[in-house]
Amino acid sequence: MAQTLTPGKWRGLRQASVKGDVFTILAFDQRSSYRKLLPAGSDFETAVTIKSEAVSTLSLYASAVLLDTEYGLLAALHLARSCGLLMALAKSSYSGDTTYRRVEFDPDWTVAKIKRMGAAAVKLLAYYHPHSGALAEEVEAVIRAVAAECQRCDLPLFLQPLSYSLVPHVAKESVEFARTRAEVVRETAARLSTTGADVLKLEFPVDVSYESDRSVWRKACASVSAASKLPWVLLSAGVDFGTFAEQTRIACQSGASGFLAGRAIWKEAIKMPADARQRFIGETCVQRLQTLSETAKTQARPWTDFYAPPPLSPQWMREYAAL
Repeated sequence: MAQTLTPGKWRGLRQASVKGDVFTILAFDQRSSYRKLLPAGSDFETAVTIKSEAVSTLSLYASAVLLDTEYGLLAALHLARSCGLLMALAKSSYSGDTTYRRVEFDPDWTVAKIKRMGAAAVKLLAYYHPHSGALAEEVEAVIRAVAAECQRCDLPLFLQPLSYSLVPHVAKESVEFARTRAEVVRETAARLSTTGADVLKLEFPVDVSYESDRSVWRKACASVSAASKLPWVLLSAGVDFGTFAEQTRIACQSGASGFLAGRAIWKEAIKMPADARQRFIGETCVQRLQTLSETAKTQARPWTDFYAPPPLSPQWMREYAAL
C-alpha cells in the first residue's frame, strides 16, 4: 500500500519530477571531481561561471538539478522556471580512513537553510557498506537524524549511499570487489530504505568493466527494486554516456524511477574553451539529457506507485505542524 506523504514532501517530489511521475534529474553538485575537470589555473569565479552556464542551459531539459553550496548558488538562481532544485547537505568527502568512512557535514549548512532557499528536496551523501558492523549502524543513525529534520521541515530526502571496500588492499575498481557489488548494492537498498529517506540514489549494481552480459545487469537491477521499499534513481558515477544510457534503460525497465546523473552528461565540456564548451553543452549535452529523459518517461516506474498525496480535510491546516 502506498505511503501517505505530507504536503511539502508531495509537492517537493512533484517539483523534482516530470509528467508521469518519474525523475529526470541533472546532478551538478560535484566539487572535488569538478575541480579536477576544470581548465588549469581556474579560479573560484571561473568554476562558478562554468557551472552556472551549463546549468542555465541544461535545466530547460531536466525535471530538477542537484547543486552544491560551494559553486552552485549562482546556478541555483538561474535555473529554468520549470526546473526543481535539489541541494546537497553533506560534504563530498568523508572523515575516517578509506575502509572506515563517516558522513561529513559543514556546520554552517543545514536542512533548514535548504528549506529557506526554496529547494524542492535535500540530497544526503553517505559512504556505506552494509557489512561494516557498528559503523553501518552509526551511519544509519545519522541518516535517520537527517530524515527526521527533513520531516520537520517537510522536505523530501534523496539518499545517495556510495559503496566502498572494507579491505585495505582491495580497491573498489578491482575484480574482487566487483564480485560482491550486486549483493552490496541490493543489501544497501534493503537496509537504507527503512531509515526515513524518500528516494534512493543508487549505483548501478554491476561493475560493467568485468560483466557485459545484459541479462546479468537486468537481474541485478530487478533484485535492487525488489529489495527497496522506496523509489530509486540511477547515478552515473562518471561512466561514459553510451554505457550510462544502456544502464539507465535496463534500470528503468527493471523498476527504477528515473535517473539523477551528472558527469556522464557534461564532463567533456568542462575543459573546453568557452565557445566550444557552449556549443557542446547546447548540442551534445542537451541531446544526451533528452535521450535519457525519453527512456525514463517511457520505461521508468512512477514514484507515485510508492506514495499517495495527503488526504483532504477541512482541518488540514490545524493538523499541519508549524516549523
